[in-house]
Amino acid sequence: MRIAIDAMGGDRAPDINVSGALRAAEVLDGHTFILVGRADVLRRQLASAPPCISVQDAKDVIEMGEKPVDAIRAKPDSSIAVTMKLLAAGEADAAVAAGSTGAAVTAASLYLPRLPGVKRPGIAVPFPTRNGRICTLIDAGANPDPKPEHLVQYAVMASAYAKVAFGYSNPTVALLNVGSEETKGNLLVKQAKPLFEGAPINFIGNVEGREIWGGVCDVVVCDGFTGNAVLKACEGMAYTLVELVKQHTKRRLTWMLGALLCKSLFEAVADVIDWSEYGGAPLLGFKGICMICHGSSDGKAIANAIRVATEFSKARLNEQLMEAFAGQVGGNAA
Repeated sequence: MRIAIDAMGGDRAPDINVSGALRAAEVLDGHTFILVGRADVLRRQLASAPPCISVQDAKDVIEMGEKPVDAIRAKPDSSIAVTMKLLAAGEADAAVAAGSTGAAVTAASLYLPRLPGVKRPGIAVPFPTRNGRICTLIDAGANPDPKPEHLVQYAVMASAYAKVAFGYSNPTVALLNVGSEETKGNLLVKQAKPLFEGAPINFIGNVEGREIWGGVCDVVVCDGFTGNAVLKACEGMAYTLVELVKQHTKRRLTWMLGALLCKSLFEAVADVIDWSEYGGAPLLGFKGICMICHGSSDGKAIANAIRVATEFSKARLNEQLMEAFAGQVGGNAA
């Protein structure tokens, strides 16, 4: 595979993207990696890089604070735009981006064709659960104002994704709501529910936010605004819990000794909830594999995103999505 990496995207770009590509090159044989960004900067960091890593010049950079649509139009030579152009032209098989999510989604929407039947692509984020299964939340920020028909498409795509990514034969699907009762929810959820009941998915009804972690279902569907808020809240909660454990451990000698005895346990749990282990979240619905990474990603996260992209390509993820959409109710939604 040829993987294009937006080298200028992310809080610590380009260092983390260069590091991620170098890490990936060490363990992924037979693939090539294209770092997209300011060539003079990147080539200085890649003086001793293996031949499987190349540089594609892109003079502009889209900053996190810029409006995505305006920035993509004003900077057609930005690193994220050039990355998506490479994918669209068939010069790359996958794209990895850790910069502005809005800019990545906008660039993908502008340059990449969508899979047949897909009207609104969505970002699918994996969540570990208490029973060991992985729950996929979609959408985590691609489309903050979807229509009910779009939520159904998210459910179909995420179901196919859960089959490919986690081996679930018949993933259970639920709508994120403020309660499980039929009468609960805003207008979007109420209008979407009957469409879910008629779609070719294993729909089990509404779930509350706390049930994402309980393994109640394999796929949770919501609008992009809500999904992104849930994702950020979970990140903040995880960080706070870790810091609180560190702070309280230092207050008593017995707690410090207990923490030392449980160090391997803490490390094992940390590995399960460490988002960098998952690399990134796939942007489902476009031709080509697109991985959206956290802005604070490190080299490990970028390398894992690259690895996951190769695995999705090998597993024919997009072909599976197209098969899921064949004859799907709501596939022609506006």
